[in-house]
Amino acid sequence: MKLASFDGGRIGVVVGDDIVDVSDLVNATPDTWPPVGMLHVIDRFAALRDKLEDHAQSGNRVPLSSVKLETPVAWPNKVIAFPANYHAHVEEMKRGTGLISPFKADGQGFFLKANSSLSGPSEPIVLPAIANRQIHHECELAIILGKGGREISRAAALEHVFGYACLIDVVVRGKEERVMRKSYDTFCPVGPYLVTADEVPDYDAIDLQLSVNGEIRQKASTRDLIVDIPEMIRMASAVMTLYPGDIIATGTPAGVGPLHGGDKVTIEIAGVGAMTLDVVQSQGGNHPVWDKPVN
Repeated sequence: MKLASFDGGRIGVVVGDDIVDVSDLVNATPDTWPPVGMLHVIDRFAALRDKLEDHAQSGNRVPLSSVKLETPVAWPNKVIAFPANYHAHVEEMKRGTGLISPFKADGQGFFLKANSSLSGPSEPIVLPAIANRQIHHECELAIILGKGGREISRAAALEHVFGYACLIDVVVRGKEERVMRKSYDTFCPVGPYLVTADEVPDYDAIDLQLSVNGEIRQKASTRDLIVDIPEMIRMASAVMTLYPGDIIATGTPAGVGPLHGGDKVTIEIAGVGAMTLDVVQSQGGNHPVWDKPVN
């Protein structure tokens, strides 16, 4: 099943090129704060699933193109991200900038990305005005958790996966704290909707790619991950309690590169979806912390 957030927090089921509004069925109230409608759906999905499937077949359909899709889970408890999780990306970063630690994801663990950096498939990536710094795209798979827990075993990890989505991790290159460099507003587009795990059975063989202005820059498969999906869940839950709706960004393959105002970025993940976002240059977001030389 494909679940979407749209038009101010409404919840819908995507059927082909259409969407069926199920907000009333799941008691989701649009335009409320905080925007937790999808979290409640995820938490109660076992009880709601049959009703959602029936309504998706019998309910009123409207074209997806007629609604504004939003990031599927707008208010997760946390966004967990795994850096340096593809061997080829580790090597390209060592060659290109020397800004990456010698430790890969299996040695350095994960970090948290600000929830406020989340944005949807209808929103542009907004670049801050930072002179002499490159801002890069990173093509990633998003894992959305359906069941929380602590000390989750590797064997049980996939039972905690609710679904998947496309995710672009945007980053200011430099030596400053990773969380700061990756947490500007719109630096974490997720979408175009959430695909439940049963529709993506081969979690360890998911192909993904990213292109800028039609040029493919990144292309890989989850089979190439250093820390795979079950181990990410095991590692994260060894440290902290996971909750329904938490998002895990799996790390980026080789081919990262700069973004500029006017670009169009497309991410495509097999069995999950695709989205194209505009990149716009802002005049804000600068601070003296960025004035230091990169090297």
